[in-house]
Amino acid sequence: MDQRRDNLAHWAVNQIQQLTGEDLTAELSVVSGDASFRRYFRLTGADSSWICVDAPPEKEDNPKFIAIARSWSEQGVNVPAVLGEDIAQGFMLLQDFGDKLLWPALHDGADHERVLALYKLAIDELINIQKLKAGELPVYDAALLRQEISLFTDWLCERQISLSLSADEHRLMADVTDILVDSALAQPQVVVHRDYHSRNLMLCADGALGVIDFQDAVQGAVTYDLVSLLRDCYVRWPHQIVDELTAYYHEKASVAGVLDMPYDAFSRAFDLMGMQRHLKAAGIFARLNIRDGKAGYLADIPNTCVYLREVAGRYYEFSAFCQWLDDRFLPAMEKGLS
Repeated sequence: MDQRRDNLAHWAVNQIQQLTGEDLTAELSVVSGDASFRRYFRLTGADSSWICVDAPPEKEDNPKFIAIARSWSEQGVNVPAVLGEDIAQGFMLLQDFGDKLLWPALHDGADHERVLALYKLAIDELINIQKLKAGELPVYDAALLRQEISLFTDWLCERQISLSLSADEHRLMADVTDILVDSALAQPQVVVHRDYHSRNLMLCADGALGVIDFQDAVQGAVTYDLVSLLRDCYVRWPHQIVDELTAYYHEKASVAGVLDMPYDAFSRAFDLMGMQRHLKAAGIFARLNIRDGKAGYLADIPNTCVYLREVAGRYYEFSAFCQWLDDRFLPAMEKGLS
């Protein structure tokens, strides 16, 4: 018996009755869970449907989610409307954007031009987000950037694949961390969604792009969300597609006043931001397995680490790090994840 699900269903039915006058049966269908503790369900009526969210208040910052949703909606970003909330129970009732994620639209028979068109739509919406007023969003500061990188050594190396780092290896990681953090902090600082990729973007019935899963938004580096979108941990696109789309972003963001960087400097910043994100993501995937029992994310670690090695290999200052990846980390990862 799932008492929270039952309670959510009855609460949502009551909310909808107050909003619309419609009486519904308290039956929920599963939409999804994610890497957090939130669960999403759909409640369907005669002509409409709603998303019901179970977000345990001791685990999730629901007031922040609600505040961001309302602020971004008021500023023109297409996020689901919050139609009802019960902060004490951790329940929310949201507008339903449907069930068409951007992810399958990119992969189910989409040709080259369709892929580019969809990603350009996502980039246009990203620039809209980056133009928002940051308000009281927390700052993506050096401490947070460093803490995220440490997930790689703490959870993936030490715990998941049993690779204990020597003092010299810790110094190497500290040097890499310094370069990545300095690069991130030197970039223009904008509103950052922080998980902006094709599984968190919806293709709405009216053709617009809907943005979800934005509750961890911060003020941070301008390239962060673009890396998340184009060097997605869950997929790999040919270099020519990524290059064309980064050039598209650079042009559009420059015109919009979001970006003021020569393309070469922007390209380097994009690469180094990707390294920071992929170190973080690889560590989070290991933590999701070890701490939360979500073993499915282990399958995404190799792709994430291939990105890391590939990009690091472009820059001389990471030559020692590349050598370590080749000699120590990648063989241990292959063995530890097999």
